[in-house]
Parts: sequence; structure tokens; C-alpha cells
Amino acid sequence: MSEQQKNPNLEAEQDLKSETQNETVEELLEPEVETLEEVTENDELAKALEEVAQYKEAALRAHADAQNIRRRAEQDVEKAHKFGLEKFAKSIVNVADNLERALASAPDTGESDPVREGVELTLKDLLETLARFEVKVVDPHGEPFNPELHQAMTMVPNPEMEPNTVMDVVQKGYTLHGRLLRPAMVVVSSAA
Repeated sequence: MSEQQKNPNLEAEQDLKSETQNETVEELLEPEVETLEEVTENDELAKALEEVAQYKEAALRAHADAQNIRRRAEQDVEKAHKFGLEKFAKSIVNVADNLERALASAPDTGESDPVREGVELTLKDLLETLARFEVKVVDPHGEPFNPELHQAMTMVPNPEMEPNTVMDVVQKGYTLHGRLLRPAMVVVSSAA
């Protein structure tokens, strides 16, 4: 007799052992499958988070660029308001120079001269109007020479003054909102 005939339960036991082994193998394999799915999900999550970080950085950069453009536009508008009168102011300061020359050439007789008074009042009004629009006179007589505001016409030895001091102003200078409109033409002292 064969063993199977002798022990009919043997076959059932073998089937049970086989099923148990298959279940054990499946249990061992299932965590690998789950781990693979988790790894795939983690990779997808990491990629998604990386994309989110990139988009966030791009949005921040775009926002910063927009702020910079707005700030530059505001500065350009402000400069246009401040210095839009520059050409006009350069032309009008010549009128002030001519009025000053007219006063210098007219003799001061001490008598009431309506023409002289009219020129003085016109010059005064013109200078006040220029001051309202932030056009300021640069009259550096007796001040140290400043190459940013003055243009030296000549240097004259003068032992009574410090070297590089403005001795005489040939033509006054002007600034517009602190920016040089026209330099003052000056005579500068030098060491004797």
C-alpha cells in the first residue's frame, strides 16, 4: 500500500502546509508591495512639494519685480515733476542775469529813478518765483571753492585770502531741487 492510502489525512496535512506556506509567502511579499506603493507615493509627494516650492518662489519673485517696477515708476514720475522745469529754468536764469546787469550798469544817483525801481522789483519778483519752484541761487563769494557747484575761470594770487577761496563771482550759479542747473563762474585765490 502506498502512503497516501495508509494515511488519508496526510494529503490534507500537506495541502494545509502548502496553503500556510503560500500565505506566509504572500504575507512576506505584501509589505514589499505596500512599501513600493509608499515609496511611489512619497516620491510623488516629494515632487509635488518641490513643484510647490518652485511656484512659490516664482510668485515671490514676480511680486518683488512688480513692486520694483512700481517703485521705479513712482521715482520717474517724481523726477519728472521735480526736474520737468529744468530747460525752462535754465532759460529764465539768463533773464535774472540780464536784470542784474541792467542794475549794475544803471548809475545809482540817489534820486528816485522809476526805471531802476521797476528793474529791482522785477528782479526781486523773479528770484522769489524761482525760489518757489526750488531754483536756488549759488553765490559763493568768500566761500571755499567747490568743484561740484563752481567753475573756476582763473586763479589769482592773493596773500590776504586762504588758497582755493572764491574771490569774485563772475556769474552766479543755480540749483534746481539740489541738482546743479548752472555752475557759478568764479575767480579763485591761489597761494602767493
